[in-house]
Amino acid sequence: MTGSGTASYRRLSVSERRAQLIATALSLFAHRAPEDVSLDEVAAAARVSRPLVYRYFPGGKQQLYEAALRSAADDLELCFAEPEAGPLSGRLGAVLERYLAFVDEHDAGFSALLRGGSVAETSGTGRTGAIVDEVRRAAAAQILKHLSVPDPGVRLRLMVRTWIATVEAASLTWLDEGKLPPRDELRDWLVEQFVALLLTTGAGDAQTGEVARAALAAEPAEGPVGDLARRLAPLVGEAGHLHGHLH
Repeated sequence: MTGSGTASYRRLSVSERRAQLIATALSLFAHRAPEDVSLDEVAAAARVSRPLVYRYFPGGKQQLYEAALRSAADDLELCFAEPEAGPLSGRLGAVLERYLAFVDEHDAGFSALLRGGSVAETSGTGRTGAIVDEVRRAAAAQILKHLSVPDPGVRLRLMVRTWIATVEAASLTWLDEGKLPPRDELRDWLVEQFVALLLTTGAGDAQTGEVARAALAAEPAEGPVGDLARRLAPLVGEAGHLHGHLH
């Protein structure tokens, strides 16, 4: 058995060994804050020595943390890649399903990765912050692509970036609340938040208004957006009734 394990160890290339250490660290960060994970634990989980970890990551835990963050960031960016076909609400739902599955799987590690964690101090804070912001920008670019606007104006860009921030904040709150409401309800609610932001922004911005009209025209009457409209109708009617009384 020992000989077999040694042979397996030696067969790993430099890139394979580095990937293994990153995957091991990420699996540990997934359930515990990075500052609570030691290099000794990473080495033990990967079944290698501590000096070998340092050979691949001379900068120690900060460098390994950044590599794990970069790997997680790449996975998060892929969550937002979706074919440009079908109603917008369906595409957003598919994106959010993947994103929230990632959040669910990585749990406390997701919070630590986004919030920085005390391991990412001083000069590391800027690097880790830049990686997280890169994910946000890539996600916004993917969403804008789905809106089919070649040159989005500042209000439309602001709206999309605000929604990305809402998704992120809601995900962190969802973890704090013990993953309640159920994941599918959170997904659907976030789709509705996008529709609400699109409509309210479109009410005061011509470009966003055109995008909203085109997106709504492609939505089926019995789909999630149609259902939202039916649920909003009584509230809108009550608001109009109140407005009449005030005047």
